[in-house]
Amino acid sequence: MTAQGEHATSTTAADVPRRNWAGNVRYAARAFHRPTSIDELSRLVAGSNRIRAVGSGHSFNRFGDTDGDLVTLAGLPPVVDLDSERGQVTVSGAMRYGDLARHLHTQGYALANLASLPHISVAGAVATATHGSGQTHGNLASAVAGLELVTADGDLLRVDRDADTFAGMVVGLGALGLVTRVTLDVVPTFELRQYVRLDLDREALDEALGSAYSVSVFTDFRSPRLREVWRKQVADQPPPPADWLGTTAADAPRHPVLGMPVENCTPQLGEPGPWHERLPHFKLGFTPSSGDELQSEYHVPRTEAADALAALDDVAHLIAPVLLVSELRTVAADELWLSPNHQRDSFVLHFTWVDDTAAVLPVVAQVEERLAPFAPRPHWGKVFVTDPAELAARYPRHADFAALLRHLDPTGTFRTELLDRYFPR
Repeated sequence: MTAQGEHATSTTAADVPRRNWAGNVRYAARAFHRPTSIDELSRLVAGSNRIRAVGSGHSFNRFGDTDGDLVTLAGLPPVVDLDSERGQVTVSGAMRYGDLARHLHTQGYALANLASLPHISVAGAVATATHGSGQTHGNLASAVAGLELVTADGDLLRVDRDADTFAGMVVGLGALGLVTRVTLDVVPTFELRQYVRLDLDREALDEALGSAYSVSVFTDFRSPRLREVWRKQVADQPPPPADWLGTTAADAPRHPVLGMPVENCTPQLGEPGPWHERLPHFKLGFTPSSGDELQSEYHVPRTEAADALAALDDVAHLIAPVLLVSELRTVAADELWLSPNHQRDSFVLHFTWVDDTAAVLPVVAQVEERLAPFAPRPHWGKVFVTDPAELAARYPRHADFAALLRHLDPTGTFRTELLDRYFPR
């Protein structure tokens, strides 16, 4: 048990979230903590029999929930250490991508990719293999060159790409330790333009997804045609022609979720701007997506994109009533053990659902059943109901990660109920 009196000064009701971002998970922790130093964090971990870290809370399931101690690392001293010779930056795990991106841009550097929203923390996004889009770009975890984490015994462990188990530790689901710092690859800063095109024929989906630096296609499953294509292209490339793939150009800014304020979204209509103000769909200082929602997401082989999408036609009448919007994307392959993109280029089917768990879960089960022939790998931080044995079979290194988990956390300090379900002891 945690010695509550010793750590009382690090716990304040205002500083540690009690719910996740969507509000569908109320954390079951017995105590909440905000340490202000690595030493304090190490003592807290060593003195707890159950502990987890919470970042931005942008997870829609209970992988990060615990009945022990919940800790935010946002109180640790901020770190942004740029190494231009190595082309890397070391940052605090709790730092938001949007804040890091602004700093990097002022120094003439960038990250190769960003997620749809810049509000998420670096450590949390990496731990769940969160991603942006672009068939030549890996997920955010693929840019990780090093990690620093506090392990179950309170020791500080540093690992980099030379470590034999590094590929197993990056997408770690928060189960191997509390990540205090992350080292990321950087590239020279660059500019993009964002164009939104309307009414894409499905037959043109493959070409559209490969047409620009980053591409997202939005649909609502109410029509066989695809509602919008968001093309984020390098600024010095020519704009898409007027008749591009049979679509028409949006004549005003759009929001992926109909009815939401377009002011929340990053600039469109071909206006050039820095990478970090175009790659995300949403601005840092504004509400991302709709706010009140649930999310699911499945990664299937890139070569199966058309067939996987067509497989959902039979349940489109079930999907549409509980769907706010669906986003179709691509992500490049990597070697990370628990990455949904492990050793395969991926086509990603993302679902932003209404905020109604009882109505959504049966539809999620129907979606998973139709996608099963394509061995879908669900996003670790979103809503899914996949059978544990089926999920294990879809990850060639699942058993290796389970062994690493037992080695680094033999007493289950970072274990949670959902983690036990998918990685039994």
